[in-house]
Amino acid sequence: MKNPTTSAAKEILTLCAMSAMGLLTFLIPTLLGLQTCAGFQVQVPELPVVALFGQDATLNCSYGPSGTSSLSELTVFWQLTDSRRVVHGFWGGRDQLAEQGQAFTNRTRLFHAELGSGNASLQLRAVRVADSAGFTCFVRLGMYNSGSMLLQVAAPFSRPVVDLQSGLNLRPGSLVSLACMAHGGFPEAEMQWLDGRGHTLNDNVTTSQVANEEGLFSVHSVLRVVLEPNSNYSCRLRNPLLRQEAHASVTMTAQGPAFPLVALWATVSLAVCLVGLLVALAVICRRKIKESCEEARAAAEGDPEEAESKSAMVPANS
Repeated sequence: MKNPTTSAAKEILTLCAMSAMGLLTFLIPTLLGLQTCAGFQVQVPELPVVALFGQDATLNCSYGPSGTSSLSELTVFWQLTDSRRVVHGFWGGRDQLAEQGQAFTNRTRLFHAELGSGNASLQLRAVRVADSAGFTCFVRLGMYNSGSMLLQVAAPFSRPVVDLQSGLNLRPGSLVSLACMAHGGFPEAEMQWLDGRGHTLNDNVTTSQVANEEGLFSVHSVLRVVLEPNSNYSCRLRNPLLRQEAHASVTMTAQGPAFPLVALWATVSLAVCLVGLLVALAVICRRKIKESCEEARAAAEGDPEEAESKSAMVPANS
């Protein structure tokens, strides 16, 4: 009588042997295929490609050796490296876009006239912030290979503007707030405040960056400082991808205590009245003095008999 345990063990060994043979049968063609692919190259940029927001970008991909006489033998397939989302497909001599991601609808094209000569590059229209990703180019022409590249989207910021948020009556020792603003850039800006001597100011600085619906950033940075006479401050903005640098500055002159406008007008009015009064007094005094002088002159040139009678009335000295 046969042992059931021995029979089961033999069957398991047989199945394992068959599986190993099947796996080996699968691996050998695959390994041969890899050797064949070694002579078929797909080349993409090694460094990240920087594209400007809103403009068209070309993702370069070339293969070789090329020289096919019929595009029906060629397969070109672009997809996002991480998510595997389909960007563009081409086989059977025409574009295959049924599985294309919605974000790329009507935004991609291949250079069909150059496909047969080894150019599998992809043009991406109206680049968006969301297009910042890794892209993989697959090419099969009897043999198969692929290459991956990184696309980085950038947008320049507007020229920064510095605004004084404190009052107009500035005095030495006043606490003032300066705001530096710019918008429409990507990626986030590097913001820096400097004093008049070029020293970086890190204390009492608050910076915020907010993205709009397109993903572009607006930056708002506030510096709070104690005002010194003839102070100069500047903000410097830098886009790290575009290496764009821009700056704006402001010079503030500290003044003494402000003089109220109403008091100023009252003082001016009082001064005008006082001057008018002095002029009137001067005219009156001059007229009085002139009249007195005329009376005295008339008295001196009067009747001699009256003068003699006046003299006779004066008693003689003993």
